[in-house]
Amino acid sequence: MSVSSRYRESWEGFWREAPHGQGAVFWDSEPMLTAGLHLAVFEPHMADFELPLLDLGCGNGTQTRFLTDRFTRVIGADLSPAALDRARRADPEAAAEYELLDCAEKSEVDELHAKLGDTNVYMRGVLHQCDADDRQTLVDGIATLVGRRGRAFLVELSQDARPILMGLAESPEGPPPKLRPILQHGIAPGEVADSAVPVYLGAAGLEILASGQLPLTTTEYTSEGTRVVLPSKWVVVKRAD
Repeated sequence: MSVSSRYRESWEGFWREAPHGQGAVFWDSEPMLTAGLHLAVFEPHMADFELPLLDLGCGNGTQTRFLTDRFTRVIGADLSPAALDRARRADPEAAAEYELLDCAEKSEVDELHAKLGDTNVYMRGVLHQCDADDRQTLVDGIATLVGRRGRAFLVELSQDARPILMGLAESPEGPPPKLRPILQHGIAPGEVADSAVPVYLGAAGLEILASGQLPLTTTEYTSEGTRVVLPSKWVVVKRAD
C-alpha cells in the first residue's frame, strides 16, 4: 500500500465513523474563531479576489460554507469521499462546490488546475497531518494550484503544540473524547518542525509574503473545563517571480 493510499484510508475511516454535527470533531471550531481570524491576515495579501477560493482539506465543510459569504466562488476539496458527502449534505443550497482531491497526487492537481485555473488557496492544518513522504509533493501541488495569480494561506500547528497534544493523549483519564478517534485512526498531529515549512515552500518555488502566529482553537476541553487552544504559525505565499 502506498503512503498516499494509507493516508487516504485513515481519513476515510475517520470521517465514516465521526459523529455528525458542527463541532463534533476536534478541529471543527466555529468559523469566526478559525477562518474568520485567518481571513483578516490573508485578504490584505490577495492580488485577485475574483479567482476561485479553494479550501484545501475542507473536511465536513464548516469553514467552506463560511467562506462562501465572502467570495464569489468557493470550492471545498478533500481526499475523503465520506468527508465530502458530509460537506454536501450540510450545504443543501450548494453555495460551494466540492471536489475529490489528493493534493499529493500530481495528476489530480494538474487536472483540477486545468479545470479551475489559478486559485487562491486556504489550507488549515493539513501539512502536519500528512505523511512525511508526501509533504513536499503536497506543497508542490499548492504551487500548481495558485499559479501566477493566486495566493495561498497556510496555517499549521507549531512544534510547541506537540507537547500539549501528547499531554492530553497520555493523561491518566485517557485522551479526551474528540482527540481519541484521531489517534485511533493513525492520524498523528503535530509532526512538522517549524523550520521545515519554509524549506518545503522554497523547494516548491513559493515566496513568503507574510507570516505570523495565531491561536488554533479546537472544540475540545481539558478535564478542568478549559478549552484546548493550540499554538499555530501561518504564512501567506505566492509563486516566486
